[in-house]
Amino acid sequence: MTDIYHPPVKRSVEIAGHKTSISLEPLFWDLLQRVAERQNLPLNAVVARIDAERIKAEHAPGLATSVRLWLAADLQRQTPERSAQ
Repeated sequence: MTDIYHPPVKRSVEIAGHKTSISLEPLFWDLLQRVAERQNLPLNAVVARIDAERIKAEHAPGLATSVRLWLAADLQRQTPERSAQ
């Protein structure tokens, strides 16, 4: 894995036939790629899904923020809750 404190890296993605760019830290690009591989989807398809969910939100954040939040929620869904001790 790359340095987690690396500055954001801008990459182009295509959503619904339109190209856009997103600036994310390499850690988030790595996590996004893992999700794409796990779901057997192209990275653009995962970003498009996140974008579609974001647009429906009452207070829709920007796309990069949405990707980060979605990835954090995805990790949270995969992590079993600790039982109260």
